[in-house]
Formats: sequence, structure tokens, C-alpha cells
Amino acid sequence: MNHSSILSVQKVTKTFVSGDHKLTVLDTISFNVEKGTTCAIVGPSGSGKTTLLGLCAGLDRPTSGRVVLNGQPISNMKEDELNSVRNEQIGFVFQSFQLISTLTALENVMVPVELRGVPYREVEQKAKELLAQVGLKERLHHYPNQLSGGEQQRVGLARAFIHKPDILFADEPTGNLDSETGEQIEDLLFDLNRESGTTLIIVTHDRELAEKCDRIIELKSGEIFRDTQPGESEPEFASEETVNAEIKPAG
Repeated sequence: MNHSSILSVQKVTKTFVSGDHKLTVLDTISFNVEKGTTCAIVGPSGSGKTTLLGLCAGLDRPTSGRVVLNGQPISNMKEDELNSVRNEQIGFVFQSFQLISTLTALENVMVPVELRGVPYREVEQKAKELLAQVGLKERLHHYPNQLSGGEQQRVGLARAFIHKPDILFADEPTGNLDSETGEQIEDLLFDLNRESGTTLIIVTHDRELAEKCDRIIELKSGEIFRDTQPGESEPEFASEETVNAEIKPAG
């Protein structure tokens, strides 16, 4: 693994067994991501984007190959070690927000750091600062069902950055939002990312969002179809219609 790489995906394959059939969702994927960069993973539905993100974030394990984060092979770790890595080094932003319905906006943002035993007042102050930064200073004590989708995702962004993760994974972060709200969330995501120096990996269907990243990795049928930096050459995203079989049988 290159010394400036934070993430190294090494010949990763992911296969699911369904009855007598084996489905290979990812087939021998390899790439490195440099520290402090932004990378979009794109491709048609079923191309393996979200599966790949889950493997990179240690939410799932590859069938073969390995994932190395900050020099640690997370795909081989025991669950308690993995939990520790996720709590300390990784942040998440989800399409469906994933807020805890019984907690206020402020309490939702505090959760990741409270788990690490940081003093309550310190966590509370940082959470208030982040919520103010994302435009929710007046909504600290509102519950998720009292917030709009855009406001919930703002809470999600504040929560993702509160523990200063080394790497942040965002799965369709604007997928459930209208275009104007989505653009606001994108701007906030990149602003927070620049300030924190976090490495950012985004799964998205949104071409404009992808092109804001330093690099675009395009998947097709579980393999890397194209790996470019915007400006090198204009990436042509494979359309839903042009890809017949996104999940192919294992050989």
C-alpha cells in the first residue's frame, strides 16, 4: 500500500449464494485512494456500488481479497476490533439519513463521540457548533419527524463529521432530496470535508455530484469499467438501459 494511501482495495471479490446459484456482485476489484482526496463511485443500478462501499467501510467482508484502511487489514479483523476502527476512523452519510427517531437533532449528532467517552459538555458544545454550521442552530431540540428531509440530512452531515473521521463514506447522500436541497447538501458536504481534511468516498447516480470529486471510479457488471479524474477525459456514464446483466453468474 502506497504510504499516502488511506484505503487499499486488493483483488476484492464478493459472491452471494442463492439456492444453487452463485452471484458475483464484485469481481477482482483493486484500487487505492489517497489521503485527503475525494472519490466518486458510479455506475448503473446493480453494478456493485453500494456493496463495494460496504466492504470499504468494514460493514461487510469480501469473499476473497482484502481491504486495508490506514495500514490495517479490516477485512480480516475480529468484530470488536472492527467496531473500534469504525467508531474512531470512519464516518457515514446515508441516503435514508439513519437518524435515531427518539433522539433530538443535538442528541443524534452527539452519539458517535459519546460512545468514545468524551466529556458530555465538550461533545454538546461541538455538536451545537456543527449544527449551527449546517444551518440548524434553531432546530437543536427537534426530533427527526419534526425536520424536513434536507434538515435531517444536515443533521446526518454534522453527525458524520463530529468525531473528525479519517475517511467518510456517503451512500447516495442526496438521493432522497429534491435538486435544490440536494445541491445545498452537496455544498455543505464538500465544505465540511475541506475544513476537516477528511478523505471522502461517495456512491452516487448524480453525474454533477461525481464530477465535483477529484476522481471517478465507474463500475459496470461488478468490475471497474473506467477510473478517471474529471478533466482527463469526459466520462460517459453507462446508462441503466445499456447494461443488460449487472450481476453476473460466477464462473
